[in-house]
Formats: sequence, structure tokens, C-alpha cells
Amino acid sequence: MNIVIDSGNTYSKVGWFQEDKLIRYTTRLTFDELIEAVLSEVPDCILFSSVGYTAADFENALGKSLKIFNLSPETPLPITKNYDTPQTLGADRIAASAGANFLYPGEDLVVIDMGTCITYDLIDKNAVFQGGLISPGVKMRFNAMHSFTKRLPLVEPESDPPLIGKSTRSAMQSGVMNGVLAEMHGIIEQYRHNSPDLRVLLCGGDAAFFESSLKPPIFAVPELVLIGLNRILTYNVSLQ
Repeated sequence: MNIVIDSGNTYSKVGWFQEDKLIRYTTRLTFDELIEAVLSEVPDCILFSSVGYTAADFENALGKSLKIFNLSPETPLPITKNYDTPQTLGADRIAASAGANFLYPGEDLVVIDMGTCITYDLIDKNAVFQGGLISPGVKMRFNAMHSFTKRLPLVEPESDPPLIGKSTRSAMQSGVMNGVLAEMHGIIEQYRHNSPDLRVLLCGGDAAFFESSLKPPIFAVPELVLIGLNRILTYNVSLQ
């Protein structure tokens, strides 16, 4: 049993894997709850990826001598990075890309991760991460309209709003949700101009709002980041 950890500034997500199979996962864990979850079933190996805590913080909190790999810019990867600033490349972007390549080797892929920001990352058939783009996420767009204008309310995302809004709220809903959808269609189309057989993978917390509205073939893989972290873990274990 292996454990992979995706730890953010506030909460963590943990996945338990038996070889390449995701057995279970849990989300929104505080740091103390994360430690308790890991110690409830001591694994063979752990991959720790965090923007808020160091590997030393994690090891000290565990209080046990376990085989822990820390995901950093220097960690060996099963894919190659063709990126001008690899030190700044987010761990979630590289993990999702590694997961995509693991699931669909030998294919040109674009991973759309719909979290706080929306990232579009291209991994070619030779397992090379070619980079991509980053745009504001759904909630960020709603928050920006509310924060930078005096009279616009704070609106929550909603699936399939009408194109023509009949109130301020519905117009904001249409602007953000239909705007993101148009952005996604446009970027996918441009990517496919260069790679006609491109496979599109969708993940992230806001993916469910758009999955049914995108032109096929689109493959939703909700736990793609965890799958990629486990692929990175098994790759590093194989090097030892």
C-alpha cells in the first residue's frame, strides 16, 4: 500500500494505492487530520507534495521512520519537462500531466485542470510536457467582478446558465460560465489544429460544471492529480 498526498495551504487530499489502483481517497483534511489518516494504516511508501509544509514538517509530525519521497522540482519524473522555468512549475500541473501520460501513453494530450485557476497543459506522444496556459478560475472571475465594482453582487457558479441573462445575476452567470466554456472550446480547437488526434482530459473541482457541455471526445478523470502522484512515486521507487 502506497499513500500520495496533495497538500495545499489549508487542506490536504490523500490517496491510497495498491500498486497502480486507487483504492480510496479523502479530501479537505487539516494537517493534524492528515497525520492521523497516514498513521491509521502505515504505508510502504509515501509521496508528499505540499505548497504549505516542508517534508521535514511532515516527517516530524508523523514521529515514525517511513519511506517518504518529497515532490520537488528536482524529483525524477516519468515525463520530460520542456519548460523555461521548471523551478516555478506547479506540482499539481506536473502530477496531472504524469497521470495523463500514464493513462494514455503514446498520445498527444491536453489536461484541463479546473481549480482556483484553470490550467491547460500539453503533453506530447513522446511524454514531453510542453507547457500550456493559465487563466482565472470560475470563482476567481465571480470574485473579481464583485471586488472591483461597487454594485455587482457575489454570485456562485451554476451549470448551464442561459446565454442571454435577464437580470444582473443571470448576466454575470452567463458571462462567467459561458465565457469559460467558449474559452475552453477555443483553446481545444487551437491545440487540435496542431494535433488532430489530441485527447482532452478534464479534472479539478469545477470540471463537473462543464463536462456535459464540451464537445466530445472529452474524458473526465477527477482524481488525475492523485494518479499522477502515484505514478511519480512508483517511478522513483523503481530507480532505487
